Amino acid sequence: MSHRLHLHSIQPFSALRETFREGYGVADLYRDIMAGITVGIIAIPLSMALAIASGIPPQYGLYTAIIAGILIPITGGSRYSISGPTAAFVVILYPVAQQYGLSGLLIASLMAGIMMIIMALSRLGRLIEYIPEPVTLGFTSGIAVVIATLQMKDFLGLQLEEMPEKYIDKVVALGQALPTFILPEFAIGATTLIVLLLWPRLRIPIPGHLPAVAIGVLLSLVLISTGADIQTIGSRFSYELLDGTVGQGIPPALPEFNWPWLQPGPDGELIDWDFHKLSELIPIAFSIAMLGAIESLLCAVVLDGMSGTRHHSNVELLGQGIGNIITPWFGGITATAAIARSAANYRAGAKSPIAGVIHGLVVLASLLILAPWLAYIPMASMAAMLLMVAWNMSEAPKVVSLLKKAPTSDILVLVTCFSLTVMIDMVVAISFGIILASILFMRDIAQMTRVTDVSDNRKHVPETLPADWGVYKISGPLFFAAADRIFSEILEISKDKRHIVLYMDAVPILDAGGLSSLNHFLDEKFQANTFVIIADLQFQPLKNIAKAGLKPIDQKLVFTPTLAEAVEFASAKVISDNTSQQAAV
Repeated sequence: MSHRLHLHSIQPFSALRETFREGYGVADLYRDIMAGITVGIIAIPLSMALAIASGIPPQYGLYTAIIAGILIPITGGSRYSISGPTAAFVVILYPVAQQYGLSGLLIASLMAGIMMIIMALSRLGRLIEYIPEPVTLGFTSGIAVVIATLQMKDFLGLQLEEMPEKYIDKVVALGQALPTFILPEFAIGATTLIVLLLWPRLRIPIPGHLPAVAIGVLLSLVLISTGADIQTIGSRFSYELLDGTVGQGIPPALPEFNWPWLQPGPDGELIDWDFHKLSELIPIAFSIAMLGAIESLLCAVVLDGMSGTRHHSNVELLGQGIGNIITPWFGGITATAAIARSAANYRAGAKSPIAGVIHGLVVLASLLILAPWLAYIPMASMAAMLLMVAWNMSEAPKVVSLLKKAPTSDILVLVTCFSLTVMIDMVVAISFGIILASILFMRDIAQMTRVTDVSDNRKHVPETLPADWGVYKISGPLFFAAADRIFSEILEISKDKRHIVLYMDAVPILDAGGLSSLNHFLDEKFQANTFVIIADLQFQPLKNIAKAGLKPIDQKLVFTPTLAEAVEFASAKVISDNTSQQAAV
């Protein structure tokens, strides 16, 4: 496949088909099974924790990991990506759950899936290339701070009825609730967090999430036996199946097909969806689609760097769209590729998207077999896992390195994106960050464009020209942010010149703004009876000048293909002018 086709083609199942085309054997299947089991173990507690953080019962996180975790790897374009609920969406989904309940989350996810498919069909898969790293680091570290803040309630066992909407108000409310701190809850959360931090040093092949949660459960059982009141999944969440079965914790049943708009609202009652309510979800769905696209493509790029393979960006968006359209019909919330789980999948030896399918089946098995035991998981352990996720997501070492070594403009973009993500909204942060980064980049590029007087530079002008001749070399793009300044400088330094040469071999771009400035410059020079030669135009500026209809003007404007010909023309004109003056005398 050519490079262009690889970037722009849309062939569903491309990652899966490429794997089989390269050859797929029993040994590869064994490696996929082992990798899938490994990632599935990681995904079970994380999926529940992320659902809880998003404001809904934990089983919906498992449904997401099952349905999206199986569908997206098969239909997508990244060989090693593992999809499911991710921490990045918490800051978007939590307010939606508070206002619209599970029904609103599912409808917003469905809308976002449709938008992702439109993005794929529009060949926007290279979108990630236009997101500067300071923007990515800024909003991801901002999301990490918000997630960590939201976990303080369960981590410390604080008695807080409702979490305010604004971040500052959240911090104030948590501070006011500190006197309700429960030591046993904190002990469970701290123990879980310590196990998560220390487990990798043991170099045991079992993922640290499972032993961390297991130790948290054992500690909670011990504390409960002493009379401590410990919040667990079983004590906080209950369920009712379609057959009327009621229970605590997680229902040990397959995800059931249901219309998203018939799922409960925030008060447990059905929402009367109309056009006005649905239109309120459109900007939220767009935020979900944009973040899902950025995170899934960023994950694919990271995996490409680790594995040496190439993902199909548009197909990956297509797979993400398909997954987010189908998953809500089975109770699953927004899904996208998870960088940490995907990296663990590759490191565990995965060879194909089959590992992602195995991961989904492992989560399904846990739902059917382990549901009664999952109810014993303490909420403090869930919070500890999300604190670990938030720390990893923040990429603190990268942020510190950028703050120390990057240019001031990049630091400004990072700090702005971080602040807006925490204080206002992630979409506002990304939008403003990209705009700010673009403006600062244009400023930097504009400053690189400069003009140099090379009239006496024998490398460029081997012959001595008369005093009223000037040769000016323009270097850099002549676009709207630079052109006015450049031509103003030339007007200033060429006041006493009756003939000038604009040497433009180092001008790669001339846009509409640059062309307008050039025309204004020529008008002023023509009014001053100055003769102008434009020499050595590159293709793009020449094409735009021709398209604009700017042509040679007798005794006013000449175009030459090289500077040498411009100098020869100038010498000939000097001789011609002298001859004319002598004849006139």
